Amino acid sequence: MNQTKKLYDNDSYAVEFDAVVVACEEKTGKDTTVYEVILDQTLFFPEEGGQSPDQGVIHGKEVLDVQIKKGIILHTMKEPLTVGAPVHGKIDWKHRFNNMQQHSGEHIFSGLVHQTYGYDNVGFHLSNQTVTMDFSGVLTIAQIEEIERRVNEVIQSNVPVIVTYPTKEELSTMNYRSKIEIEGQVRIVTIPGADVCACCAPHVKSTGEIGMLKVMSVQNWKGGVRLSILCGFRALEEFRKRNALLSELTNLLSTNHEALPETIQKLKTANQNLKYELTEVKKRHLQETISTIPETQEDVILFEDGIDANVMRSAVNELTKKHAGICAVFTGNDHNGYQFILGSASMDVKPAMELMKSSLAARGGGSSAMVQGSLQAKKETILSLLLQN
Repeated sequence: MNQTKKLYDNDSYAVEFDAVVVACEEKTGKDTTVYEVILDQTLFFPEEGGQSPDQGVIHGKEVLDVQIKKGIILHTMKEPLTVGAPVHGKIDWKHRFNNMQQHSGEHIFSGLVHQTYGYDNVGFHLSNQTVTMDFSGVLTIAQIEEIERRVNEVIQSNVPVIVTYPTKEELSTMNYRSKIEIEGQVRIVTIPGADVCACCAPHVKSTGEIGMLKVMSVQNWKGGVRLSILCGFRALEEFRKRNALLSELTNLLSTNHEALPETIQKLKTANQNLKYELTEVKKRHLQETISTIPETQEDVILFEDGIDANVMRSAVNELTKKHAGICAVFTGNDHNGYQFILGSASMDVKPAMELMKSSLAARGGGSSAMVQGSLQAKKETILSLLLQN
């Protein structure tokens, strides 16, 4: 079968095309049946080079996915198409142009990093939500911000994005970026002053169409650095979301944008103080409860929500000094489950732990004198199990 003619190579701005159905094969999965359609030519860019595929319709029917195998482009569809029939296709231009903005912006950023620091882009992922780049060396925040500034200068200068198909002889004298060895004709995308790179994807005609580039996050990654970026309309949409969230927070807290960090810090401090005070109250309440328990009572099982492990352990240690049986403290509630510490000064508590594991799917362990863990059960069920055994 002949390779699919890639119409997007000729014109990345074309939206509609005509083609002939070369093949249509049914693919049955566990719960679904789809059809892999091959056309003699297509505008649909497949998932390739780290970029998500185009979206759209063929003959009015939705294209679910687009893949490429040995130069043949496969369109996955819910409904079959007739082999030999002429069809009309239309890509989702908003999605295509969005991807073009991201990919062209990534080229400028990666090209400038390579020029300035000699690092390679060793990983690129352009999905419908995120754009990430992995570089082979570490970049500081100051260096990233400087590259970001230079990228936006290139965007504002509105230089042309040039696509060429050099001969092998011409390639041998060219200095260009390429993550993999490429067989056959190499497609070179050049952004004057910023980047020369082998690439199969559609790009904008000039850098001004990218709009802007913003680095959204930075993290260390396998001896280098991973960056997340947004360009153009995606950057605009993200700014709108974040601005809406910021406005909602300022309204809820009755403050302005500039005072928001200070206001949140005050609330955080107040919340921590309240938690400490509440813990102290619960700790005193637990101690008062312990003081009222007759020493003749052998088994003591207490429930107190909102106390930490140190308070629980201290309480169990105090109980085991006065009571001969099993002494336990549970914290939590019937809905979210319980954390517990269980101990005894005169008997092995491991059998009680094993009983809770087998009957209530508890998790945890410890020594014969003290065990701790967690479980999901109701208070009445826990009491019934431990006090009957």
